[in-house]
Amino acid sequence: MVTWLERGDLRLGLVPELGGRLLSVRYRDAELLWRDPALLGDDLRGEYGPNSGRMGDWVNYGGDKTWPAPQGWDGPDQWPGPPDPVLDSGPYTAVTNGDTVTMTSAPDPRTGLRLTRAITILDDGYRLDLRAENVSGRRVRWALWNVTQLPGGGAVTAGLRTPEVVALVAGTGTPEYTVDGDRLVVPPQDVVGKLGVPGTAGWVTYGALTLSFDVDPAGEYPDEGSPLEIWLEHPLPSPLAELGDLDPPARIVELEVLGPLTVLAPGASMSLTCTGIVRA
Repeated sequence: MVTWLERGDLRLGLVPELGGRLLSVRYRDAELLWRDPALLGDDLRGEYGPNSGRMGDWVNYGGDKTWPAPQGWDGPDQWPGPPDPVLDSGPYTAVTNGDTVTMTSAPDPRTGLRLTRAITILDDGYRLDLRAENVSGRRVRWALWNVTQLPGGGAVTAGLRTPEVVALVAGTGTPEYTVDGDRLVVPPQDVVGKLGVPGTAGWVTYGALTLSFDVDPAGEYPDEGSPLEIWLEHPLPSPLAELGDLDPPARIVELEVLGPLTVLAPGASMSLTCTGIVRA
């Protein structure tokens, strides 16, 4: 089932059955998010289903989704996805209350988490209120990690409070960037790789979309202390074996917002809010 929220020139499309995704942000009939047209039409309908395996097996529908961090394949304290059959591609329940749709995952036995994504349409954008609850009988330690996929080909600009930028992933190379005073600029480029931004000021802009989020100066963040990460990819002649046979389907930019690593006792929860402002 597809759920639509509309206000003025803005229209949001959500698919709870597909990992609680926000799959469309249309402003004045222009689509801001990336999604795979081979898998989903403009009506957001397609064949949904849990997906698991190696990175190369991931069915990347696109859009905006929430995962647990840190990512990794070395032990139970790392999330070995995507793909993931519960939190990434499993069905979420959905409740609509006015301008807000709240989508909740099934309990995930591996991480011990149940994720909730509440999406509220605003006059000038939308708000994501994210929550992770420990529904297991053990203590767990995770961070919330929100990933927004957008069509590649443009520059990313992010505010900086300090000039700290780190290279996190170099699939085909490290993304090039410049720091100009209190701004980070990542130009369009054909590379598969990721930057972390420990010095983020809590906002990042790509095209007509600006994401803003709180940063806890005392918090411990994954990936060398990065509350913001920027991933770039483009199609390749063959999959990247060193990244689990990842096979990028298109030129994609990911804006990734993370909360601090938090130890959760059974029944405890953590939250993260991210606001998307849309401007022509």
